[in-house]
Amino acid sequence: MKITDLMIQETMIMELQATTKEAAIDELIASLAASGRINDVKLFKEKILDREAQSSTGIGGGIAMPHAKTKAVKEATVVFAKSSAGLDFASLDEAPAHLFFMIAAPDGAGNMHLRTLAALSRLLIESEFIEQLMSAKTPAEVTRLFDAKQAEAEAQAEAEAKAAAEQEARKTAAPQAEPARMITGNPDSQSFVVAVTACPTGIAHTFMAEDALKKKAKEMGVNIRVETNGSEGAQNVLTADEIARASGVIIAADKNVEMDRFNGKPVLQRPVSDGIRKSEELIRIAVQGNAPIYRSSGRNEDGAESAKSGTIGSKIYKDLMNGISHMLPFVVGGGILLAISFLIEQVASVDNPLVKLLQTIGGGDGAFHFLIPILAGFIALSIGDRPALMPGMVGGIMALNANAGFLGGLAAGFLAGYVVVMLRKAFSGLPRTLDGLKPILLYPVLSLLITGAVMFYLFNPVFSWINEGMIDALNHLGTGNKVLLGLVLGGMMAIDMGGPFNKAAYTFAIGVFTSSGNTNGLMMAAVMAGGMVPPLAIALATTFFKNKFTETERKSGLTNYVLGLSFITEGAIPFAAADPLRVLTSCIVGSAVAGGLTQLWNINVPAPHGGVFVAFLSSSALLFLLAVLIGSVISGLMLGLWKKPLALK
Repeated sequence: MKITDLMIQETMIMELQATTKEAAIDELIASLAASGRINDVKLFKEKILDREAQSSTGIGGGIAMPHAKTKAVKEATVVFAKSSAGLDFASLDEAPAHLFFMIAAPDGAGNMHLRTLAALSRLLIESEFIEQLMSAKTPAEVTRLFDAKQAEAEAQAEAEAKAAAEQEARKTAAPQAEPARMITGNPDSQSFVVAVTACPTGIAHTFMAEDALKKKAKEMGVNIRVETNGSEGAQNVLTADEIARASGVIIAADKNVEMDRFNGKPVLQRPVSDGIRKSEELIRIAVQGNAPIYRSSGRNEDGAESAKSGTIGSKIYKDLMNGISHMLPFVVGGGILLAISFLIEQVASVDNPLVKLLQTIGGGDGAFHFLIPILAGFIALSIGDRPALMPGMVGGIMALNANAGFLGGLAAGFLAGYVVVMLRKAFSGLPRTLDGLKPILLYPVLSLLITGAVMFYLFNPVFSWINEGMIDALNHLGTGNKVLLGLVLGGMMAIDMGGPFNKAAYTFAIGVFTSSGNTNGLMMAAVMAGGMVPPLAIALATTFFKNKFTETERKSGLTNYVLGLSFITEGAIPFAAADPLRVLTSCIVGSAVAGGLTQLWNINVPAPHGGVFVAFLSSSALLFLLAVLIGSVISGLMLGLWKKPLALK
């Protein structure tokens, strides 16, 4: 079926008269009604507005694609309209919309109709084609442009499929190998990511995001496989092998998709619109594996998914991880510059210009000044989207100035996010003509006022008292209590290897470090040692107990030497997922021992990241490395002795 079979000329509007979003929707619907394509104008408009309430279909780049699938539609139709002056459609890039495609799909739309609509969506990511449509003067010219473009796209797809088939035919595949699957990108590239795209109706944005990601991946020389969750259900479903091989996962979706299969993988979750307009950013993050590690919501012992557990907790964790992941570059960059300044200070005077420069850039006047505001701002952003970023960051600065510490920053982030959510609900009954006023006036002013007032009068006094009390208690801990705290923090780093326990321990150590004026790195030593142990233990076990690991596991184990020395705990995750009882238990014991030893020997590490590369900056590099070695050997021996030889499994 051709796109122009649905985009009939009698419904086209070559110069839209509307000047507002709602007026444009009404004018497009009127064209549908006049042509007899819908039988219930009120119901159809209600469905269109319901879709707009989820997220604007003004996708940016001058295009808007309002769409609905409902029984009010008699025959699948796409209304094309053009506005030379453009109008505010609340587009995602905040630019005026000039081209409009109102998609009307009946409840029982056949697969052919849906595929045609998907093909239409894919054509609209090409800027040259958009310019041609803007220049079109008549409906006949629009029809000719779409017919020619669809024919060109189909020919290109056929050529690519033929080339892929010929390339696969030349390979000597193993008899049990899975049939070839279409992977976009550079065949010689080692970079490989997977993605899932989905929008609530599964008609337009799903396939536009798919094509945008494929196109950008090809430009970047990255191999990619994209699964679409459209109206026909999931297509090109990702295999377990593809997910395992991928360096990262992109979820560009505005509805729920099957997530448990990504457990333990770096997963970047964004709106489907980001897949269209921010495809390069998403692919770059996924290739680097910089996304938060995804944890499934929880399973029973028999493997069945828990029906209720983890829903609220997983949401809080997702929001918290958004803040921490954006804060980490400031922690690492600023912390290592500070550590270098401390090293130089030992051989030069405190007034040395280089020492002053590094401490200014990395310390409280530079990178470290942003830790709490960034944490709070991006927690708020995860909860309330862009309107929550500003009040979240201001709340974080207020917490910083009041010495409320990281706890105050966490409170500010969650407060600002839910204040914006509350305001959205409060203003949901306002006339739609005031929609443009909400993001530029109502949300910024009221969210800032409410967040600031609660922080000033309630949260800051409370969390300042808690923070100062905690620091004072830590400074007066006896040796026995410090060792116990080191045991707990070190063990927490290995419980979930990048999950909530791990991040809680790490964030606590960062909070102690910054609250002490970037001098108290005792807790930092405990969590760094505890985090280095799991991958090093895996590496030792696979090296000295070869008969208990497969060849693939032994090869992967070698990389864990580097990951462990670099303080990248996540290297142990695949082993923990395959054998959680033995691996986690062994690693927790060794990590706890390492953490406790750092406190017994009073080791101070003045850097929040870096592993062995910053060990020489600690108060005793040899003792720190010895603590890590002892913990790693204990865990490695436990795991190696506990596991059964492969032949006996």
